[in-house]
Amino acid sequence: MNRNFTAFCAAMLAFAILLVICGGFIADSKKFALAEEAEKTVYLTFDDGPSDRVTPKILDVLAEEKVKATFFIIGKNVETRKNLIKREFDEGHTVAVHSYTHKYKEIYSSAESLIKDIDACNEVIKSVTGKYSSVYRFPGGSYGLSQKFISAVTAHGLRYVDWNASTRDAEILNATPAQLLKAAVTTSASSNYIVLLAHDSTSKSATAEALRDIIKHYKDNGYVFKAF
Repeated sequence: MNRNFTAFCAAMLAFAILLVICGGFIADSKKFALAEEAEKTVYLTFDDGPSDRVTPKILDVLAEEKVKATFFIIGKNVETRKNLIKREFDEGHTVAVHSYTHKYKEIYSSAESLIKDIDACNEVIKSVTGKYSSVYRFPGGSYGLSQKFISAVTAHGLRYVDWNASTRDAEILNATPAQLLKAAVTTSASSNYIVLLAHDSTSKSATAEALRDIIKHYKDNGYVFKAF
């Protein structure tokens, strides 16, 4: 009986040592994960393109600055501009679904209409890139949308992306590049994880002009750039 008790104690001691070892490993793993999450990251996103006037200028700046971005496209805009989507894809940017028509009333008339619009846009993307996109941005964002639309999108196998900072290039009338830079800086504040909303539609020339300074701001403040 003493021998059995001694063996039991030895087993419990070994188990305790194992817990300490594993506990240390788990703690270290958590620290590592937190360190990764703490990396200052910015995702540049551009909606409503492509456009002949603005998209090439944005792509030129991104290429010169060696930065990748995500383009949430309108499918009908691509029909005569497939060369621009091909350039986005070939230069390593993410080409993602925004809408085919961008007509809110039609898109949000039902969950079925929403998915139909997404699929039409994705067919355009596949015709150029050879594959469908799994990244989506709701027209107007997901804020305040009925859960049925959000559920329909996720059930369709798509990841949807909103934003937490903006150049405000869709809000400020006749914005100057300086105003867009200021908006990007102030709306992102001191966040370590930034998804910046901007646009590359025809009327957004100031966005292209502000882009280099926006990128410089984030680089100077230690951010890395990623695409979805």
